[in-house]
Amino acid sequence: MKRLTAFLCLLLCAGGAGAEVIEQDIKLPGGAGDGVLFMDDDLDRITAGVIVVHEWWGLNDYARNRARLLAKEGYVALAVNLYEQGQVASHPKDAKAFMAQAQANPERTTARINAAKKLLREQQYVDDDRVFAVGYCFGGGVVLEQARQGNDLAGVASFHGPLGTEQPLQSGTFAGKVLVATGQADPMVPAEQVSALVQEMTAAGVAFQLLSFPGVQHGFTNPRADQLGQRFELPLAYDGHADDISWGALKDFIDTP
Repeated sequence: MKRLTAFLCLLLCAGGAGAEVIEQDIKLPGGAGDGVLFMDDDLDRITAGVIVVHEWWGLNDYARNRARLLAKEGYVALAVNLYEQGQVASHPKDAKAFMAQAQANPERTTARINAAKKLLREQQYVDDDRVFAVGYCFGGGVVLEQARQGNDLAGVASFHGPLGTEQPLQSGTFAGKVLVATGQADPMVPAEQVSALVQEMTAAGVAFQLLSFPGVQHGFTNPRADQLGQRFELPLAYDGHADDISWGALKDFIDTP
């Protein structure tokens, strides 16, 4: 039976009257970690639930804001933390270490995705059959791997995420659909990975959409990408056009049966 979660603290969580989106820090079922749940305070209809998986930096303001934007679009969004003890990196060396820890324990990652999926399905306004997972950078690779494992998600969407895998998606494994948005000038996602992904998805027979943006670099949906790239000498750059186009494609992806 659906339960109405602790959005009863609406005014405290929303910061007062007039707020459009309420948010709440939550613990995932079964002690599987934590996250932040977002929902429009005027929501009164059944809609999609969306799991948001962060970049290698961790569950920071950027990841939270992407989930907040999804809530403004009318979905129920859950930004999930895949790192331990709320770890958030401010330097690439820490981000790399945190990411390596998560990648070393894929079973724990899957447990957290499944716990997030369970929590979303328990929400009053979430359609059980319309729970998606969206990931950015590191998170993009995570959600693709969930599809390859056959997780019962309605779909996964990867934005400037790694595309390579040691276990390609097999035909009949994943019943959902897949959206991938990548930059052609992203050295972290070379053309060989893109070509291999197209072949993989075609062979698996899944509903697959690829957005490949000429001249666009890594992190193109993150407005702070230029600043981070310059500070740490990384090939990062925000691209407003690619961000807008891919955001529109994501909404269509979620809304189209």
